[in-house]
Amino acid sequence: MTTKEVFSKTLVFGWIKLGLGLLNILIAIVLFAILMGISVLFASEGVGAIMFFIWLGAIGVVNFIINHYIGYLVKAGHVAIIATAFKTGIVPANPVSTGKAMVKERFGTSNVYFALDKLIAGSVKQLQRTLGRITDGLLGAIPGTDTVKSLINMFLDISLGYIDECCLGYTFNHSEQNAYKSAADGVVIYAQNWKTLLKDAAKTTLVVVFSIIAVTLAAFIIFGGLFRLFGWSGFVAFVISLFLAWTVKYAFIDSWILVKMMSSYMQAVPNTQITFDLYGKLGGFSKKFKELFSKGQEGTNEVKKPSFCPSCGTSLAPGKAFCGNCGARLGEM
Repeated sequence: MTTKEVFSKTLVFGWIKLGLGLLNILIAIVLFAILMGISVLFASEGVGAIMFFIWLGAIGVVNFIINHYIGYLVKAGHVAIIATAFKTGIVPANPVSTGKAMVKERFGTSNVYFALDKLIAGSVKQLQRTLGRITDGLLGAIPGTDTVKSLINMFLDISLGYIDECCLGYTFNHSEQNAYKSAADGVVIYAQNWKTLLKDAAKTTLVVVFSIIAVTLAAFIIFGGLFRLFGWSGFVAFVISLFLAWTVKYAFIDSWILVKMMSSYMQAVPNTQITFDLYGKLGGFSKKFKELFSKGQEGTNEVKKPSFCPSCGTSLAPGKAFCGNCGARLGEM
């Protein structure tokens, strides 16, 4: 399947992310109205300032709960379906429920997923810091290159920000082995193909930057105009505009980049012969990867039969010999 086809057929996850983001904004507006109403009752500037800082703290907590818990699980389901689509060329008829079943089957509980995600992210960030040090070393002796280094580091932040999802996608396509083992393999595959993957990421980085700028300006024009019309705080309008821009980025721009990066990664996987000495090298400068690899060695001989079809991701009824969706013979998977 092409990147465009996978993106369009999994767009339901983007709409769910948009709904979560808009819920976040709605709660922020309601909390602002309540807390500012309380400050008006006290008719004191000091109380108003206190309520404003309480509001900032409250929306931070709400954002964490909605997007760093529910949102992460939605993203995991999205990653599972994207990985399946690129492997089989098929997107299940009900991608949301299928993705949910695949995440539950692969990780059991959300805590396992969070732990694995943090280990992968930590391993990738170590690689990012290494690349950053190489960049600083090459450009450090040249005067006036601070801006160039900042742009390169921003590029690395954006491009490598999706590698942990690619590694997680690899775990869904290798359900026959320990999830930590698959994730460690996924990081090694990235390390072996980092030049190609960064080259592909360069094509998407500019899209991300200009899209964020455009969405932020559009949101600020809308909310700034409304708040000015009613004589409300311009700073609050700016904060809400950032929330809206972040929500659109999170829902659609991030989803597009995720599909693009996973497409590049999944194309590299079949042509990569894993270099086993990289496990030791990566473990030598990344404690997170060393922990990930160690966990991957636990129970490596244990094979768990999945409750979803490894070919198309469709949920399976117990005792079936063939998948009802794609016809794959399950005994041969």
